[in-house]
Amino acid sequence: MNKAVEHENQLIDAIAQLVYDPLGFVYFIFSWGEGQLKDQTGPDVWQADILRQLGDGLITAQEAVQIATASGHGVGKTTVIAWIILWFMSTRPHPQVVVTANTSTQLSTKTWRELAKWHKLSLNSHWFSWTATKFYKKSDPETWFSSAIPWSKERSEAFAGTHEEHVLVIFDESSMIDDAIWEVTEGAMTTQGAVWLVFGNPTRNTGRFKECFNRYRHRWLTRQIDSRTAKMANKKQIDQWIEDYGEDSDFVRVRVKGQFPRASSMQFIDQDAVDQSVSRRVPLDSYCGMPIIIGVDVARFGDDQSVILVRQGLKVLNIQKFREIDTMTLSSLVAQAQDKWVARATFVDVIGIGSGVVDRLIQMGRNVIPVTAGARAADHHKYFNKRAEMWSLMRDWLMSGGQIPDDQELINDLIAPEYGFTGSEQLQLEKKEDMKSRGMASPDVADSLAMTFALPVAPQLMDGEYDYARGAEDVYAEAHSGRCEETGY
Repeated sequence: MNKAVEHENQLIDAIAQLVYDPLGFVYFIFSWGEGQLKDQTGPDVWQADILRQLGDGLITAQEAVQIATASGHGVGKTTVIAWIILWFMSTRPHPQVVVTANTSTQLSTKTWRELAKWHKLSLNSHWFSWTATKFYKKSDPETWFSSAIPWSKERSEAFAGTHEEHVLVIFDESSMIDDAIWEVTEGAMTTQGAVWLVFGNPTRNTGRFKECFNRYRHRWLTRQIDSRTAKMANKKQIDQWIEDYGEDSDFVRVRVKGQFPRASSMQFIDQDAVDQSVSRRVPLDSYCGMPIIIGVDVARFGDDQSVILVRQGLKVLNIQKFREIDTMTLSSLVAQAQDKWVARATFVDVIGIGSGVVDRLIQMGRNVIPVTAGARAADHHKYFNKRAEMWSLMRDWLMSGGQIPDDQELINDLIAPEYGFTGSEQLQLEKKEDMKSRGMASPDVADSLAMTFALPVAPQLMDGEYDYARGAEDVYAEAHSGRCEETGY
């Protein structure tokens, strides 16, 4: 027997001894302290604990082993997910492994990508192949594999039970996975020794992930990980979050402490409200008598964009977007929009280089109202700052009949920010910088729409005088007769 064959047989025998020891597998299969892992000595304490708990649970299992882990940000949960997949695939013949996440982007760019990284570092990497949707044993690709499957209520059968002896199902960012998928997955847990692992930031205080820690806690082994105790977490960023949001804020509870929020969901505007706004068709006579308002969000970073948005009553009339544009040019474009739409009010984000746009417009003799998102809210008892107040008013507008165009960037922006409450119960919106840290784009288009709610705007007569006795909206409609027409939105 040549040395290569002997070495391979030794590797097979060694891994076969680790069928109930995922922690031992992780220590064995990677060359800790060498190469890319030269600065690492092994799993974090919490990672070792969950690996040990999983192995012990399988030794004594009379039914499925189910473990739920709620954690703060950056603790290394995708890493431990990758290790568990590798261990399960390496120690069990012809397993069925299904992995999903809250979004297809999270699944492909984080969860599944982490598997590719650790696969390359493993001593038995030559056993397997990794693709964008499948991880399989080269000798048995049809029956020995893991699948990355974006969840869909319409295609929930991918999570249904099977007759395979070895079943592993993993949910990443579980709070946002629909309850229907959880219910179907329960059918896969009928086999003794099946494994169901769910991980995530606890962004909702309702739903099946939360119920793992409450109503169904008798079925689950649960743990909550504070980021401050994890060696992989960015401690400087955590300290900044605590300073910005407050120790007892929902943001810190979820992103740092791994605790569920006071609010029912961390998502500020839900997808259904946005979808309904896109499909809505507001009658012409319900908005044409209202003041036309312009909101301008000025780019602060290289990958952001400046946006000029026009809203009239319940309808967004126009959106213009610009990248890498200087303040002088942007000021001219805002002035052109004011003239074209006969805008009653123009609100401009004054943070950063936005002050240059405001200064130039004033120099041009234009009426412009600077808005500081971080300033005190008009209702400062209810809102943490002006930005939270504007977004709240925008959300109310969406839900009470507002119509937006089918603009994917605007749609994505509206559903992206998370929110919570301060210790004094003020509503607090997630900062743009923190959205970027979790892979989200700056919500520039939605911010421009929110700007149009900075202050109440009254209709105006052509000569600039108000006539409340006649009804200002009627007078404004008369003044703009001939200008009310359907836009392309």
